Amino acid sequence: MTTPKDLRYSKEHEWVKTEGENVRIGITHFAQSELGDIVFVELPEVGDTLTADEPFGSVESVKTVSELYAPISGKVVEVNEDLNDSPEFVNESPYEKAWMVVIEPSDASEVDKLMSSEEYDQMINE
Repeated sequence: MTTPKDLRYSKEHEWVKTEGENVRIGITHFAQSELGDIVFVELPEVGDTLTADEPFGSVESVKTVSELYAPISGKVVEVNEDLNDSPEFVNESPYEKAWMVVIEPSDASEVDKLMSSEEYDQMINE
């Protein structure tokens, strides 16, 4: 299982990638492996505001429905529409094809409070 070094991670198993002024968010390889086969993804709309640590959508697997929690606060500027037709991307490619939203952070310093890949690996291995 890989944990990309250039990303930051939340305790709720979301990853964050800083891209200039914006931040791309998805769920980790560990999270998708625990959930099993993803069959449906519910995401917010462009223009919605996310609040750190609050639910912003959900993923449904053959086992369960799991909330997605915003790792940081901000305004949604892009949503991965491909997941509507291909929710399996979450299992196949959690860090590339299965990003969920891009947000414009309301406070970019929130990213620095998230875990590094080493800290995240330590958490999931405990």
